Amino acid sequence: MAGKQTPLYEVYSESNGKTIDFGGWDLPVQFSGIKQEHEAVRTKAGLFDVSHMGEIEVKGKGTLPFLQKVLTNNVLKAKNGACQYTAMCYEDGGTIDDLVLYKRADDNVLLVVNASNIEKDFQWLKENATEDVEVVNVSGAYAQLAVQGPKAEKISQRLTNEDLSAITFFKFREGVSFAGKDVLISRTGYTGEDGFEIYCKPEDAVHLWRSILKEGETDGLLPCGLGARDTLRFEAKLALYGQELSKDISPIEAGIGFAVKTDKEEDFIGKEVLKKQKEEGAPRKLAGLEMIDKGIPRTDYEVFKNGEKIGFVTTGTQSPTLKKNVGLALIDSAHTELGTIVEVQVRKRRLKAEVVKTPFYKRG
Repeated sequence: MAGKQTPLYEVYSESNGKTIDFGGWDLPVQFSGIKQEHEAVRTKAGLFDVSHMGEIEVKGKGTLPFLQKVLTNNVLKAKNGACQYTAMCYEDGGTIDDLVLYKRADDNVLLVVNASNIEKDFQWLKENATEDVEVVNVSGAYAQLAVQGPKAEKISQRLTNEDLSAITFFKFREGVSFAGKDVLISRTGYTGEDGFEIYCKPEDAVHLWRSILKEGETDGLLPCGLGARDTLRFEAKLALYGQELSKDISPIEAGIGFAVKTDKEEDFIGKEVLKKQKEEGAPRKLAGLEMIDKGIPRTDYEVFKNGEKIGFVTTGTQSPTLKKNVGLALIDSAHTELGTIVEVQVRKRRLKAEVVKTPFYKRG
């Protein structure tokens, strides 16, 4: 059965895109090759189709109090024109989703959510909504492109008169003319590099995609797929819902405690459990592993210490930047000290690995 397609599906073939099923969507896993695309983003620039992401609008005079109740971060600290990374949790501290909030005004906020969670998130927000807010799933009204890498600003600037250097990290502007189309542009991304995410009308997406590719050609910009997006975000230790985060994994365990403000006055869903985990320490923690023995620590591989299972790998690969076999693993907190030697079950063998510092890659 064919999956859902973004407005850019028709142009993937122009760049030899190979598609796969990703959460019910037909999306490109790669164009020229994962390692090549990864390298382009780390050293030059890459262009991604992220139109599968969801957008939910919250409007009305009760917007901020409502979001303070359902989100873990302190929404009141976000100024107009700012983005904020946050999470939405169940009462038991398990994660419903991690998301980015775009604050337009006190009574108008856009939430950008993970593709696989759009319906679930929307229903949860509706169920918990107060009478003075309106929650609308506007995902169909947006396509989204991401330009990422050290040359992202230079390339993007040639397509707009807006001063992009004035849009600092985690800020956004609306009503920007970009390649002749009206867009919302934010200095955000999911690669560990500088860059922008561009929200446009679905019918404008193809024009923008082709314009950015053409403009970036001389600077080495490449179209990039999900494969490179995953290796890039993994090296930068950016959580992926369904792997580092889930209904069974709290934001504290996943290492995104910075987005959980248990000191905000308002009660929020899951606050009690998360506050306890922050104060007393979570029973499990996300740790970095570097293989000592030859092997790759893949997702869901079990991790052992002294013959006892202590956790599992959430994501692992050979890091294209470091050229090392590394992984992120959710393991018992007692074994997360740097330098601890553990074993990863790789097929029929248990291979040695060392707990190492994360993120594996940080932009200089």
